[in-house]
Amino acid sequence: MPNTTLTSTRAGTGTTMLNKVPEVTLWFWVIKILCTTVGESCADYLNSTLGFGLTNTTLVFGAALAVVLVIQFRLRAYVPSVYWLAVVLISVVGTLLTDNLTDAHGVPLWLSTTLFSALLVVVFGTWFARERTLSIHSIVTTPREAFYWLTVLVTFALGTAAGDWTLDLTGWAPGAAVLLPAGLIALVAVAWRAGLNAVLCFWLAYVLTRPLGANLGDFLGSAPADGGLGLGTLGTSLLFLGTIAVVVAYLSRTRVDRTEGVLDHWRS
Repeated sequence: MPNTTLTSTRAGTGTTMLNKVPEVTLWFWVIKILCTTVGESCADYLNSTLGFGLTNTTLVFGAALAVVLVIQFRLRAYVPSVYWLAVVLISVVGTLLTDNLTDAHGVPLWLSTTLFSALLVVVFGTWFARERTLSIHSIVTTPREAFYWLTVLVTFALGTAAGDWTLDLTGWAPGAAVLLPAGLIALVAVAWRAGLNAVLCFWLAYVLTRPLGANLGDFLGSAPADGGLGLGTLGTSLLFLGTIAVVVAYLSRTRVDRTEGVLDHWRS
């Protein structure tokens, strides 16, 4: 998809906002998967390994996410470090939403999967009814950005619930569990190449990267006796956070994932 400059003029202010999300490149999907793995491993490390507890972990990361989102909303354009920090934090919070329902309130995974699926449909429906588009290349107003981040949060919670439910049904080892979401993402890519709606394909893949990243984290962190590589939740979190930092630094320097370029106004 060609790069474009996407801006919106706010009524009465004369100010403009560049598109607030990155171009969907290979780097986008690499960091997205890394973020989902961090969400799973970091939440598990703080909650279980350190014994911080679900409630305390949720409060800490919820507060951190709120602060970063305030910064993100105040920016006038896409800033890789802030944007991807928000995604990392929202991945943890999305994971914790499902974990709280399952572990603290005993909600079955099939039910939480159904509830988050229904909520995602409602968010998409409301977003489209108001804005007439669901494209991430049109995040050029505050309402659209609010819809975008709410959608991202719900997709992380849904991906967590659906991924954990699938593992419970299949009983697969961590390594084998990586193959299912990876295969489904490949099918979505083939469908996109064959002409399926690009926006639909994007959000399907976005949901599926959550169980892919979580299962990858389980594979890396689990003990060899359980079919994993034995890095542990802390080792996996540090490895992936370091990788995210390196890639984000590269993107900040090269600007290869910016949507700025040809058009000087936004068109839906």
